[in-house]
Amino acid sequence: MAVSLKSEREIQLMRTAGHYLAEVLAELTAFVQPGMSTYEVNAKGESLIRKTGCVPNFLHYEGFPASFCLSVNEEVVHGIPSKKRILKEGDILSIDGGLIYKGYHSDAARSLIVGGPDKGDPAVVTLMERTKESFFRGISQAVAGNYLYDIANAIADYIEPFGYGIIRDLTGHGIGRALHEDPSIPNFRQQKRGIRLKAGMTLAVEPMIALGTWAVDFADDGWTCTTRDKKPSAHYENTILVTEGEPEILTLLAGTVSS
Repeated sequence: MAVSLKSEREIQLMRTAGHYLAEVLAELTAFVQPGMSTYEVNAKGESLIRKTGCVPNFLHYEGFPASFCLSVNEEVVHGIPSKKRILKEGDILSIDGGLIYKGYHSDAARSLIVGGPDKGDPAVVTLMERTKESFFRGISQAVAGNYLYDIANAIADYIEPFGYGIIRDLTGHGIGRALHEDPSIPNFRQQKRGIRLKAGMTLAVEPMIALGTWAVDFADDGWTCTTRDKKPSAHYENTILVTEGEPEILTLLAGTVSS
């Protein structure tokens, strides 16, 4: 496993890539309304990325046909935007995307309730909130000298008591000059410790948590991942930088922890 350590120049480029993506996601999540198609959401997101002068890194990645993965309700990740998929009040929508700035990638995901949290099933709203909190519990362990799977175990320690399913078929990942780099970062409990974390590692940590089972199925389109029991799921992700102290979150706007 070859995990790259980023130079200060590379870190600055990734900070910029992350900042642009944070701005895009903030505007895009505010744009979503009931009655829109996921195709419209994707088109808006791509336009926002291109206005920054950056390039959407999901578009055509291994054949993916859009700039954002837009996953609704029981769709865990990799939902393909469609003119036929109309968002309804109370749906949970996961928006996952990224961009490239001067050769460096950023990647982040947000889950939201279409029409606002007060329109959602309280159990789903709570799932969404706990999924986000699990991210922060996980990255609290992303400190130089700790081990990679300390992140996974911190997520599991928080999530398991609620009885939710932690998706196992998909993981977080390293990121930098490529969208997906080593290492893979699971969100469920690990018996091994994994590699030792070092300052300069850049990681995309992304818990995917289901209201029911962790088991998933993949659609015939080769992309869309759904919960096997068709219960809702949530997804929250940021690109982070490992430091000697607290990790730096590259895809949150300055001064925010709730984007």
